[in-house]
Amino acid sequence: MLSRDYMTLKLWDINMDSGPVSTFQVHEYLRPKLCDLYENDSIFDKFECCLSGDGLRVATGSYSNLFRVFGCAPGSTEATTLEASKNPVRRQVQTPSRPSRSLSSITRVVRRGAETSGVDANGNSFDFTTKLLHLAWHPTENSIACAAANSLYMYYA
Repeated sequence: MLSRDYMTLKLWDINMDSGPVSTFQVHEYLRPKLCDLYENDSIFDKFECCLSGDGLRVATGSYSNLFRVFGCAPGSTEATTLEASKNPVRRQVQTPSRPSRSLSSITRVVRRGAETSGVDANGNSFDFTTKLLHLAWHPTENSIACAAANSLYMYYA
């Protein structure tokens, strides 16, 4: 089972009630800004999460129309950030230490020049008004559907 709170994404084994099997940090860079995010109601944003059909990856949305994909196989350190955009600025955000063959063809980008007050640890700015709240992974194919604003984006690896 997969669950999401504001800061983390958690993978659970329903036979183990002691705690999650894996925890993935999604918005750790926002921890110093939690008071501000509470005041502008961003802390109440409900980002969906999904599990790949083969059960080897999880994904969840974020700000600036970005979404994060994590490897959930034991020992995996895969973490990729992708942007849902028609014309993304092609720039790699984060390279997993063990590259994934099935996700390597998906565009890895970050938005530049967003009008925002949010900046992550790498100096990239984030737009808290554009949110990728909805996404779904196809149950048998390696494709993800992402809804950002009034657009639907399809990614296939």
